[in-house]
Amino acid sequence: MAGKLKIFVGAAPGVGKTYTMLREAQALKRQGTDVVIGYVDVHERPDTEAQLEGLEVLPRKQVHFHGRTFEEVDMDIIVRRKPDVVVIDELAHSNAPGSQFPKRYMDVEFILDQGIHVLTAVNVLHLENAHAEAERITGVKVREIIPEEFVKRADEVEVVDVTPETLRQRLRDGSIYSEDKVHQALNNFFRKSNLAPLRELALREVAEDVDERLQQSYDRRKIPGPVGARENILVCVSYLDRAQKLIEKANRVAVRMKAELIVLTITSRTPDLRTAKDEERIENLKKLAEQHNGRLIVEFLNDRKVAEVIIEVAERENVTQIFIGQPSRERKWQRVMKESPVRYLLRNLKYVDLRIVGWRD
Repeated sequence: MAGKLKIFVGAAPGVGKTYTMLREAQALKRQGTDVVIGYVDVHERPDTEAQLEGLEVLPRKQVHFHGRTFEEVDMDIIVRRKPDVVVIDELAHSNAPGSQFPKRYMDVEFILDQGIHVLTAVNVLHLENAHAEAERITGVKVREIIPEEFVKRADEVEVVDVTPETLRQRLRDGSIYSEDKVHQALNNFFRKSNLAPLRELALREVAEDVDERLQQSYDRRKIPGPVGARENILVCVSYLDRAQKLIEKANRVAVRMKAELIVLTITSRTPDLRTAKDEERIENLKKLAEQHNGRLIVEFLNDRKVAEVIIEVAERENVTQIFIGQPSRERKWQRVMKESPVRYLLRNLKYVDLRIVGWRD
């Protein structure tokens, strides 16, 4: 049976990933778990180094290349030692030429396949799903990427979080880099304009990972209503002239809440029976949704009530808020309330906020 993997994710160097990981290793040891250190570099940080006390540190593998000697994870020693848990830091590291695998995350995969649990750590900018946005934020080209499939293999992903000002103060105190590098770091990578969005990116990546795991878990079926850390907004549209206002209003909320925007339109015709006018309307709604960073869902009514379709889509997409337009003023509100989806939704919608958007005709 494969070992379990836990990944500690941080926004930047110095947030305390290695320190937190070693504290967990110490806690496991106190519980009687056989824990060893496969690779950790404390970077001359006394508080982090203190967390190594009492933990067994395994020798590193010496790799010789072009007259230089590099130290890498010694997988042979780890496998022979066969601990319950091994700590392997700097997950995004590229191994020296001549190593068994080119990347450290591949070392970790091999160790996991031997039935050994692994604690490891990485900065968010190295994750496949986040590196493009991290490059845009920092202007730094990211060359060492951890594949999404590897992250999905993790049994647990934990974010190690501190505020940008706390991190900058640690830098000034000499807790991250040597004194000669502090000024340059503060004015480059460690600018607040970098750290704040990187922090947000790390928190969002872990939240999305938690959401996905919960959606796929067996226990999800036992939880009523939407679950997870993210908001998902569904906006129900029909006529193009009113869709613009509805989508814009829903999008403002989605941006503020960092939520996914989903646009739903319902058609009475199957794709093979749609007219040219139907196709044009759907295409225009799709473009409108994409302009607001949303995605369009087209549902066939198929003898269901419109509101039933809305509720089914909301449940399927883990929706937390629904936007729907107020019925037209051309019709009596009392009569409309009996016929429109609004009344049905008010009676049958559970655990989801319903927002009725008014018109100014």
